[in-house]
Amino acid sequence: MSEADRRAERRVVDGRFELEARLGGGGMGTVWRARDLVLHRLVAVKEVRPPDRDLAEYDPEGARMLRERVLREARALARIDHPNVVTIHHIVDGGEGTYPWLVMELVSGGSLADRLAQGPMPPAEAARLGRGVLAALTAAHDAGIQHRDVKPANVLLRPDGRPVLTDFGIAAIRESTTLTATGSIIGTADFMAPERITGQEGGAASDLWSLAMMLYTAVEAHHPLRRGTTLATLAAVLHEDVPPPVRAGALGEVLMSVLVRDPAARPSAAELDRRLAEIESLPTPPSDHPTSYPLTPPQAPPPPTGFGPPPVLPGPPVQISPQPPTTPVSTTTRRRGTGTTVLRAVSGVSLAGAVGLLWWLLPLDDNKGDNLGTGPSTSTPTSTSASPSASSTPKPSEEPLAKGSMLTPANIRTAIKALKDATGRDRFGDFTVYDDYVMADVMVEGSETKYDSYTYYPGKGVAEGIIKDNLSGGKQPFTLDAFAWDKVPVLLKEADKKLNVPEPELRYVTVTPPNTIFDEPVSLSVYLTDDYGGGYLKATPQGKVTDVYPAEK
Repeated sequence: MSEADRRAERRVVDGRFELEARLGGGGMGTVWRARDLVLHRLVAVKEVRPPDRDLAEYDPEGARMLRERVLREARALARIDHPNVVTIHHIVDGGEGTYPWLVMELVSGGSLADRLAQGPMPPAEAARLGRGVLAALTAAHDAGIQHRDVKPANVLLRPDGRPVLTDFGIAAIRESTTLTATGSIIGTADFMAPERITGQEGGAASDLWSLAMMLYTAVEAHHPLRRGTTLATLAAVLHEDVPPPVRAGALGEVLMSVLVRDPAARPSAAELDRRLAEIESLPTPPSDHPTSYPLTPPQAPPPPTGFGPPPVLPGPPVQISPQPPTTPVSTTTRRRGTGTTVLRAVSGVSLAGAVGLLWWLLPLDDNKGDNLGTGPSTSTPTSTSASPSASSTPKPSEEPLAKGSMLTPANIRTAIKALKDATGRDRFGDFTVYDDYVMADVMVEGSETKYDSYTYYPGKGVAEGIIKDNLSGGKQPFTLDAFAWDKVPVLLKEADKKLNVPEPELRYVTVTPPNTIFDEPVSLSVYLTDDYGGGYLKATPQGKVTDVYPAEK
């Protein structure tokens, strides 16, 4: 077997799905953009892995339950045929002792979390999105499935703004409730219904609470019950009243009718849809906020200070098991490899004198999303370097700001110089150019793995993002000095001719970092996508095309 064949074998799953780029990850695994070599289309492939790589060794039962949960997710999705629910194409299962791969449609408009990082939604837009998510939930409920984790990062957007509900990995299928420990529940504290916090089964009404809280957050640009800690947030959800929204207009009354603690008092899905339809029909003033964002890279940092409201950050996933109050709090932190696993065992906590809690805090989404290309970081960033170059306030660039499309050689060079000037650094972990902005992961000074995310906006400058993470999967830092950016217009023309995407909804140019696992050098790729998928071509840094992967005709 040639070296080229060995490289291809290492990066092709099940002999069919060629991994191209890491889209994101979280506590349940990593999501990749991949190419289906049989059907010649782009797909999202979810590589399931435990939070701790040694889980199978010290907790084989936990590893078995994780595998079963993933298979359940696949079966749950396969039971739902709805345009607002992500479609699963295939599952790769190696049997006991392995973790499956899920192959799903690639939704190319980013996530709702990306959208909200750019600013709040007008009420009519939020109502329209809410109806789409509600339709997905209704289809799931009709199939006997509760989603249990409705939040912005789990709502993807097609290029035209239509929502797609994803990540049914913790969905509760009524006939399969034994797969989690007795009395335990899983979800995200910020969007979890109060009855589920106390360990009740909940039901369809619990998903409606989560939907209403998500829409409240979308319109108001903040979560009304989020507090400084997970425990404080849980206490607020249990015991504090939801304050009436101030920006929601007529939508506010609809949301408040759902955000009541008694599930039986909440409106039915049909009644909620009718009321959302009334809000959707109201005239909407013009908005400067776009309705969809690129999927790759999925993180979308907030605008620079002064350019818009602060981002909306959903809280981390949390598993909660009601326990009788017994012992004081204990905390254990385990760090392994390049990722970080935080395991906290808390028992005997008096939650307003009533509820003792035990929770497992899974690794925070690294946002590039635990979805099929999802969303910005769900955690509050922590500085990874004390050096001045890692300052949270980028230095202003003295260069003139770019104007027009960023997909021009001059504007790309302007963005690169601005990023270097603002950060004091010249090594990157990721670099992607869209028409409207440039996104980059800039390496922390002195580190081969740590990076901070930044975005360059034409006419505005550099904004620091909310992502602070580590390179993984064999990726290595790179510099941009040797790239022939003058070749970009030629590559775009080649893409127009050869990728079978006559009217692309999205164009972007991305640098793929060198990879020690796949034994590949740094390269440049041009992507074109539309509602039906897309294609890409790969080139050397000097602009020589090496591979062409057209869209299916």
